[in-house]
Amino acid sequence: MNKLKKLFFIFLFITTLEGKDIEAKYSFTLSSGVTDMIRDKEKLYISTLEGTLFSFDMYSKELKNLVKMPKTKDFLDEKMPSKIYSVDILKDKILLLAQGFKGARQLLIYENQQLRTVLSDQKHLFISQAKFINKNLIIFASLANEIYLYNITSKKTLYIKQISASKFSHFVLNEKKDEIIIADESGDLKVHNSFTGSFIKIYEKQNLDNVFQVDIKNNVILTAGQDRRAVVYNQGKTFYKKVNFLIYACALSPSGKLAAIANDEENNVLIFDTKTKKELFELKGNKMLLNHILFINEKELFISNDGKTINYYILP
Repeated sequence: MNKLKKLFFIFLFITTLEGKDIEAKYSFTLSSGVTDMIRDKEKLYISTLEGTLFSFDMYSKELKNLVKMPKTKDFLDEKMPSKIYSVDILKDKILLLAQGFKGARQLLIYENQQLRTVLSDQKHLFISQAKFINKNLIIFASLANEIYLYNITSKKTLYIKQISASKFSHFVLNEKKDEIIIADESGDLKVHNSFTGSFIKIYEKQNLDNVFQVDIKNNVILTAGQDRRAVVYNQGKTFYKKVNFLIYACALSPSGKLAAIANDEENNVLIFDTKTKKELFELKGNKMLLNHILFINEKELFISNDGKTINYYILP
C-alpha cells in the first residue's frame, strides 16, 4: 500500500510539472513581421513591417488583408515599405501610425474601406505610438518623449508635453482613458492626465533601465524591463519578478490577476499571479523574440514575435 501511495504522489507531481508547460493550440502566419496587435470584439487587428493591416476572426479563423500602405522613400531617396508602427480602433475607425517620407511618420484613419490622412509626413513628426482617446481626440508620443493631444475634427494640437529627457519607449491608457502611463529608458513610469497633460504621479526605483512595455488592467500595472525585471504595482503593493533574459513584452489579463512576461532566451512566456506571486504556467513554441502578448479573457491569449507567426494559447 505504501508503495502504491508513493507511486501515486510521484505520478501526481510529474503530471503537475508537465501541466505547467503549455503549447500553442494553433498558429497562423502573416506575410511579414508583426509590429502591433489589438483586439476588438471577435477580431484581431494586426499591423506589419511591410505596411499591411490584417484582420483575423477568432471564431472562423479567417485572415483578411484590409490595408496595404503604398511604398515611401528613405533618406537615400530609395523606395521602401511603409511600416505600420501602431494600430488602434474606436468603433468603426482604425488609427494607423505609419512610416512616411525620409523617416517622418504619418497618422491615418481607415474607415468604410477608405484610408484618409490625419497628420501627414509633411509635419516632420517622429511619432512612436498613437491611440484614440475618443472620436475627436488622439494622443501620441514622439521618440523625444513628448506627448501630443490632437483634435482630429478641428485639426488642432491641444497640448504638447515634454515628459522627460529620456528616450520614449511605450505608453498605455487606463480603462477610462483619462490617464496615460508613459515608460521610457529611465525605468520610471510617469502618469499624466490625458486631457490636460498635467502630471499626476511617478512610479520609480523599481526598474533600473529601459522599460520596453507597460500595461494596466483593473488598477494593476505591469512592466517589461531591460534590467530583466517585471514590476507589478498592485494598488500600493509593489514587487518584481527577475528572470534571466531581457523582458521585451508583457501583458495583464482583464482582471489584472494574471501577468504574462517574456521569460527567457528561448522566448517562453511565464504566467504568474499578481497577488500571490506564484508562477503558474510557461507557454512554449515561440521561435523569435516576443513583441506582443494579448489576453482575450482570463484563459485565452495570443502571442506575436518579430517573425510572421502568431500563436494562440488556452490556460487550464
